[in-house]
Amino acid sequence: MHPAFSVVFFTAATGAGYGLLALMGVLGGFQIIPPDFWLGLIGMGLALGLITAGLLSSTGHLGRPERAWRAFSQWRSSWLSREGVASVATFIPAGLFGIGWVFFGRTDGWVGIAGLLAAVGAVVTVCTTGMIYASLAPIAQWHSRFTLPAYLIFSAMTGSVLLNALLQGFALGSKMLAACVLLTLLGWGWKLATWRHNDQIEIPTNANTATGLAGGTVRSLEWPHTEENYLLKEMGFRIARKHSARLRRITQLLAFALPVLLLAASFALSWPFAAVLSLLAAIAQFAGMLVERWLFFAEAKHTVTLYYGR
Repeated sequence: MHPAFSVVFFTAATGAGYGLLALMGVLGGFQIIPPDFWLGLIGMGLALGLITAGLLSSTGHLGRPERAWRAFSQWRSSWLSREGVASVATFIPAGLFGIGWVFFGRTDGWVGIAGLLAAVGAVVTVCTTGMIYASLAPIAQWHSRFTLPAYLIFSAMTGSVLLNALLQGFALGSKMLAACVLLTLLGWGWKLATWRHNDQIEIPTNANTATGLAGGTVRSLEWPHTEENYLLKEMGFRIARKHSARLRRITQLLAFALPVLLLAASFALSWPFAAVLSLLAAIAQFAGMLVERWLFFAEAKHTVTLYYGR
């Protein structure tokens, strides 16, 4: 039993992709960054590539991937369905924005409007992704005030570090450096606060309260079924405290501490050294976010595990 890598990669890749798309849409739409051909081509290609790769990887998590299209019909009641609708809808303005930037060399006028609409779509999609988990009351680690803001903060953080690496790589200035450092520090603080909150959670439900029986300790003699089910595979993983602590340290090092140090060092260096450090910061942070996302799923406990003596 372990968290599926397809979902771990999905949340990390789409978060970074949507963050990069939103920043390029806003900064490009307001002409804060120049409509450079290679910046537009590689930047939009990277953003849409991460989003597409993440969305495709999520289908591998489904038991019947060929039926994934049916989820779009439940948008009135399902956050998962809303996420699918929002992600597809965002491709329309994002595609127009990329075409205008790359083929027409402009980010003003209708191209700028498309960029702003793509940014709005990216933010909405990240919100729907966060709400998929924040709305799950049986999982106390997710059903909290920390989950949705974390998705938005981490998306903006990873997107800004990617955009900074692109700007530095094409020697277009360091407009994003200060924002990258501040967002990474914000993400670090938010993650520490989330862990502190989760470690203090006391779930009032137990086998006695669930069955309504009193006068002793209720325990299960046998499992409700003979094989592992979806909930046990995805939300019944048991991770040793020592492993959790080690992975948390790795997350802090790769996703937050090392990127901050590399970005801070690039302030004092000229091109191309600043570009190299910015690229290393982006790579380290993405690797760290994969570990963070794995922990996000591994440390979650579904209430149904009470029926399995856990």
